[in-house]
Amino acid sequence: RPPAVDPTRTPSTTNKQSLYFIEIKFRSPTMFRNQYDTDVTVWSPEGRLLQVEYAMESVKQGSACIALRSSTHAVIGALKRSVSELSSHQQKILDIDDHIGIGIAGLTADARTLAKWMRNECLNYKYVYGTALPTGRLVTDLADRHQRTTQTYVRRPYGVGLLVASFDKNGPHVYQTCPSGNVYECYGSAIGARSQSGRTYLEKHYESFGECGKDELIMHALKALVGCVSGDGELNKDNGSVAFVGKGDKFTILEGDDLQPYLDRLELEGGTGGGNGAGDEEEDDDDDGADDDAMET
Repeated sequence: RPPAVDPTRTPSTTNKQSLYFIEIKFRSPTMFRNQYDTDVTVWSPEGRLLQVEYAMESVKQGSACIALRSSTHAVIGALKRSVSELSSHQQKILDIDDHIGIGIAGLTADARTLAKWMRNECLNYKYVYGTALPTGRLVTDLADRHQRTTQTYVRRPYGVGLLVASFDKNGPHVYQTCPSGNVYECYGSAIGARSQSGRTYLEKHYESFGECGKDELIMHALKALVGCVSGDGELNKDNGSVAFVGKGDKFTILEGDDLQPYLDRLELEGGTGGGNGAGDEEEDDDDDGADDDAMET
């Protein structure tokens, strides 16, 4: 309630302004949106957590990352981003254990923190039980870790989305995690800026992935990535990265000269320029200006 005012007293200009703002604060029927995004624990009248939505937007600003699986292998493909022509490309695919690895879109520093935690979890489980950590258990714990940051005061959500590829006794797996704490297992997925083209390609061809071998699955990943390259750029050994894991194969990252034979094969098949081979390219609402942000990948 506003403080009581003596009617016989003439308030000063400062007091008049104070009373005016008090009246606006208590009687205004509407609130500005920025009054609900100062902390992650504050709900908006529409039932939204705006800080979590901002973290999810950070994932959309990162460069594209794609994952898909067959009956024997799982593959991750990613576009690497460089801040300038004088800098190296940022790492987009991180190995966690012999049977598991991740592709990232969002803040690199947050991804490194989560990768370090995941490696420790795998090592501790192997030390105690003498076997590899089941992927489902790891991603569930990872989702819980994401969720805790959305319900804790003075903390912020992780601004990174992960695509987890793994192989265990139940076969290959692909999971997608979200800053909100959601986790999904899927046949294929694409996250990051301009990822809609890659997602369209996966939706059109996922039924044929089941019988694909390792090399064919890698080619599908590259064809999906082609449409995610910004502007007039082309997918090459410098800005492309692929990793695979599967039956009889440990998690392996292909970059540079190791990736070049697959790119040569892609060029022969006519899938290297302007989104060819990546399905119907759709407009992405992401801002291309985010490409120069050194914090994001």
